Amino acid sequence: MEFGILLPTREQIIHDRDEARSLLRLADAAEDLGFDSVWVGDSTLARPRHEPLTLLSAVAGRTAHVKLGTAVLVVPQRNPVVLAHQIATLDQISDGRVIFGAGFSFDAPNVRAEFEAMGAPFEKRIGRMLESIKLCRALWGDETVDWDGRWKLDGAQLRPKPVQPGGPPVWGGGSARASLQRTGRYFDGWLPTGPGDAAAWAKDWAVVRQSASDADRDPNGVTGALYITVMIAETFDAGEEGLMGYLKSYYGPVADALRAKEACYAGPLDGLGPWMKQFADAGVAHFVVRFAGDHEPQMRALAKLRSELGQ
Repeated sequence: MEFGILLPTREQIIHDRDEARSLLRLADAAEDLGFDSVWVGDSTLARPRHEPLTLLSAVAGRTAHVKLGTAVLVVPQRNPVVLAHQIATLDQISDGRVIFGAGFSFDAPNVRAEFEAMGAPFEKRIGRMLESIKLCRALWGDETVDWDGRWKLDGAQLRPKPVQPGGPPVWGGGSARASLQRTGRYFDGWLPTGPGDAAAWAKDWAVVRQSASDADRDPNGVTGALYITVMIAETFDAGEEGLMGYLKSYYGPVADALRAKEACYAGPLDGLGPWMKQFADAGVAHFVVRFAGDHEPQMRALAKLRSELGQ
């Protein structure tokens, strides 16, 4: 089991704090506490926050061991040639520590407006994402690239290459059946935000693995991960109250619906370990933890719990 921490870039903006130094200090603390990875989310206008690749570059320059992940990058909004260059450079800065979490966002008025503002078509965004990733991987390889698709390349060669041969692992999200099958066919890891029940997660994970097998890929080469939201409190009631306040500030009117779909824990620390262990037993190898509320004390509590679990 590996444990990662999501930096609260969105939360900073919600609380009208544009500065980034506290985020960098949290990344330092995550490494000092022995966490395996640091993650940053993505949205430009729909849910404003710090730009993920820029921030991760700063984290890369001041850490030595933690993996650096995007949870997740909205790929269809970006030019894939520029994106391949950015990620390759970040992989060089970090000496091969990047995990490329890739997604296409969801259908909501503010998300559609964000796509339009960035000059990216919202329709057919899944196809754009898949072609973008395929093109990135081609540019990360050793051969020159000829490409005749949404983008046109003739004898192109990208430098620098990533440290990781062929480029960083690409993790996809989503729990719809098409997303599960897509992950098994094309991606190196699965990073959903739910479901919140370990048995349901295991059922979806089986679809990912079967899809990998059907595509003649080794299912053991796909990493099972889970993005969880945690609110550590003295009681379950206090935890749930704090969690719902957080989700409402983050998501607004759809918070109640998302609470039912996402993997969330709210309550005493001694209940968190058994809750996470159910998912680990189901196949989760990497947890990405988003904390509701004050980060540093919860990070320290989770680091202590991890030590007690022998991780």
